[in-house]
Amino acid sequence: MVGEEGAFVLGWDEVLTEEELSMTLKVLCMSEEEFKEYKEQDGWEDDSEEEENSTLSNEALSKLKTPCKKLLYDSVLLTLESYGSDLKAEQDLLNNKEAYEKLSRREQQALHVRYGQKRILHQLLELVR
Repeated sequence: MVGEEGAFVLGWDEVLTEEELSMTLKVLCMSEEEFKEYKEQDGWEDDSEEEENSTLSNEALSKLKTPCKKLLYDSVLLTLESYGSDLKAEQDLLNNKEAYEKLSRREQQALHVRYGQKRILHQLLELVR
C-alpha cells in the first residue's frame, strides 16, 4: 500500500501521496471483521472512483475520523522521535549566526531540510490533534 519507499510525502498544503495514505488509513482503521469483508469483496478496486474524488488537503486531514487522526498523530510523534534533535534546537541553530557559520555548506543544507521537515510534521500534529 505504501510503495517501495515505505513513507508518505507531505507538503505544506496537502499530502502528496494521498492515494497511499488514504488507503493505508482506511485499512488500518478497520476492524478485523470489516477488513475480512473488504478483502472478500475485492474492495481494493471498488474504491478507485471514491479515492480519485478525495484529496487529502490540510482541511481534509483535520476532518478525518478520530481513529485515523490518532493513528496519524502517533505516527508523526514516532517520526519526530527518530530525529536527533527537536524543532527548537534546529531553530536555535539557524538563529545563531556564529554557530551556523561554523557548519559546512552540506551541514547547513541538511539543517534547512531537517528544519523544514520538522515544521511540516508539527503542522500535521496540529491538524490532527
